[in-house]
Amino acid sequence: MIEIVRGDITKLDVAAIVNAANRTLLGGGGVDGAIHRVAGPDLLAECRKLGGCEPGEAKLTQGYNLPARFVIHTVGPIWRGGKSGEALTLANCYRNSLQLAAENEIQTLAFPAISCGAYGYPIDEAAQIALKTTRQFLAANDAIEKVIFVLWGEDIYEAYRQIT
Repeated sequence: MIEIVRGDITKLDVAAIVNAANRTLLGGGGVDGAIHRVAGPDLLAECRKLGGCEPGEAKLTQGYNLPARFVIHTVGPIWRGGKSGEALTLANCYRNSLQLAAENEIQTLAFPAISCGAYGYPIDEAAQIALKTTRQFLAANDAIEKVIFVLWGEDIYEAYRQIT
């Protein structure tokens, strides 16, 4: 099941939330900074041990002070006009995050709009990729019961809502 809501991903009571991280995994702005602030310093300490993360990959940590037990960190592509493999990298963010959740028996998972903030990915294209990749994964794998897209801004929320 896929749900789309407008809100704050750091407040969601799900098994795991996905962090739209940067390569260092050491916090940043937007969703990444918010997750690190709420989770507390133990998240940063665990992330330091992971050695970063390449775009499209995903890594798992504890959730610490978050309602979610786990955080799946994934690094989205920086938009460079669409001719540098951005769509494949973005799809891999969703696919690899979902796979990591399934492997760790995480049944409820929440995603932000990966790469739609500072990384500049066009929202409509990003929403199409996010929903298509998630639907394909869920159709082939019943380990995950619910995926929630938690979207901060009205424009991003509307873009996702129009696709469903």
